[in-house]
Amino acid sequence: MACGAWLKNTVCVTEGNQVRISPLIGDLDSLEARLKLDEAVALLCENLPVELVVHDLHPDFYSTQFALDFAAQHSLPTLAVQHHHAHIAAICAEHHITEPVLGLALDGVGLGTDNTPWGGELLLVSGADFQRLGHLVYLPMPGGDRAAQEPWRMAAAVLFQLGRGDEIATRFCKQAGAATVTAMLQRGLNCPATSSMGRLFDAAAGLLGVSEIQTFEAQAAIALQTLAEQHGQVAPMQDGWHILESGVLDFAPLLGLLADCREAAYGAALFHATVAAGLADWVVRAAGAQNIGRIALGGGCFHNGILLSALVDHLEKSGLQVLTAQLMQPNDSAISLGQAWVGIQSINNKYKNIQ
Repeated sequence: MACGAWLKNTVCVTEGNQVRISPLIGDLDSLEARLKLDEAVALLCENLPVELVVHDLHPDFYSTQFALDFAAQHSLPTLAVQHHHAHIAAICAEHHITEPVLGLALDGVGLGTDNTPWGGELLLVSGADFQRLGHLVYLPMPGGDRAAQEPWRMAAAVLFQLGRGDEIATRFCKQAGAATVTAMLQRGLNCPATSSMGRLFDAAAGLLGVSEIQTFEAQAAIALQTLAEQHGQVAPMQDGWHILESGVLDFAPLLGLLADCREAAYGAALFHATVAAGLADWVVRAAGAQNIGRIALGGGCFHNGILLSALVDHLEKSGLQVLTAQLMQPNDSAISLGQAWVGIQSINNKYKNIQ
């Protein structure tokens, strides 16, 4: 039994080759949603012996706490699965893949094994195990989670990293906290670092003056996509990214150009084109180094049709087989399926070791 994530929660139960996934329960910040999770587990597990309970790595998720309580009540073993490992495992489950794959997981946030917020990850996934080959360059999030609601804060973080922190207060003069954010960045106070692709989209939106404040999830990213569609296709920015020896992908050159861009629609189109090209370069290099020809794409950022189409085109032209979500959504609603898949591989590995 896999208990899913915090956002867009679902529960997954497997029996042999059969998978049962609950209807979408939703975000677990309400009592109603939490009761639905409880009910979904009771319904899915009725007359079904549970062998293993799987949950997200984040200890504060209700789904994690529920899983641990359920396991304790029934004397069952538990398994914690890293969020982005589960995203890629969900794609592997859909395509019945047990061999090693490269996984590109792009989303808003998920707790990493180093206890930092991940979200732009290049992984080598082999069943129950994974290795983090690389990630997007870390960006500070001034104000923590508040930066996910106010993209101008992510734009301010980019300006600070570009050595242009003195521009923050004037550029975002309409935002009451601009001076405070500048001071936070200077002192490194309440600025957790993240590798999130979602926050990179937010930063681009903020630099272009688009959706400086969000009223719903992914509003800035959706606005950027809409502007890019309106403008039409453009060529990627040459030298718009760096790939460091550590496997870190840095779009600083692109972001620096966006900071001075006066046409938001063009900037949005350039952002999409360059990010897709940079990601493809990153993946193709890793594929060669790992001698793997298959890449799985998972995470909520792949709802973005421009990014997905351009990236798949680049990767397939480079000779890679690309696996994407087909039956499930690429977002967190598939996390429970990925968790269950990792759990199955873990159990299979245990049986192999016994034999």
